[in-house]
Amino acid sequence: MRWLGHIFVFGVAALVGLPFLWMAYAAFIPPEQVFTGNIFGAFKPSLANFAVLAKEGFWDGFWGRLVFSLLASGSVTLLQLFTGFLAAYSIREGARLLPFFLVTLAIPMELLLVPLYGLLQGLHLLDTVWALILPFAASPYIVFLLFQGMRGVPEELLEAARLDGAGHRVLLGQILFPLLRAQLIAAGVLAFAAHWNLVLYPRIVAGAPGIKTVQTWITDLQRQNPADWGPLSAAALAATLPLVLLYLVYERRIVETFEEGLKG
Repeated sequence: MRWLGHIFVFGVAALVGLPFLWMAYAAFIPPEQVFTGNIFGAFKPSLANFAVLAKEGFWDGFWGRLVFSLLASGSVTLLQLFTGFLAAYSIREGARLLPFFLVTLAIPMELLLVPLYGLLQGLHLLDTVWALILPFAASPYIVFLLFQGMRGVPEELLEAARLDGAGHRVLLGQILFPLLRAQLIAAGVLAFAAHWNLVLYPRIVAGAPGIKTVQTWITDLQRQNPADWGPLSAAALAATLPLVLLYLVYERRIVETFEEGLKG
């Protein structure tokens, strides 16, 4: 009966992977082949669809939005790792904040859009890059993930360091940081992916052309050209690559982190 399990896994993998294979195929179809309707004819790879993405210029076009999104999501990731690391340490040291973070994990982002919009409007931060970064400076999920990692560090190790005169800075920078490297990498990848995939929030608070994210730019392109599969697939493929590369590079660290969390 083992072969049935293999068939089932292969079938699920095929269903999951088929849209990605179609996206990669359609991204390199020549435009004239799409317009003639002969999309499954002789395949001659073309980069014309990727050239279309820059027709508005580098910065206002897709590639500029891609660079901007990389910088914005990267900044948010660093902020969340910094605040999450300190918050997780404070909880481990006795701060009774864990219930607060667990409650906030259950609150959908959509419920916060209206009050957050009013707050940003009052602070005159709408349509600025700060509207994309400051509300995400801390993440309860990242705090919880790093706290789980810190729970696995033996208390005897930290107590011995304290007896040797180590303060909080030494404990954080020279002991916990190296020991939690895998958890920090996994948390960083998840934080980057969560911010990278936002669509509704940046459209509401940051609609100015100069601060559009790549996901917002793609939705605009889809509205303007709903049947132009070539550029849409090229944009989707290029926007997916940063996440794919991150997961491929740090796959082992991510798997190890969640395996340890399940064992704990």
